[in-house]
Amino acid sequence: MSEKKLKITQVRSVIGGTKKQKDTIKALGLGRPNYQVEKVDNACTRGQIRVVQHLVKVEEI
Repeated sequence: MSEKKLKITQVRSVIGGTKKQKDTIKALGLGRPNYQVEKVDNACTRGQIRVVQHLVKVEEI
């Protein structure tokens, strides 16, 4: 059975953000607006998204 995945798109810049937000964006594999990554939908990923929810758009795929 395949795992659920999330498509995460960065929509805002981290300029002016906290160090935690900048580190989280980098850990997710993003870097600047319009970058996209696909991640497995699990508790760890959801926690990272929660930290930067105002900077990203998330879609379930």
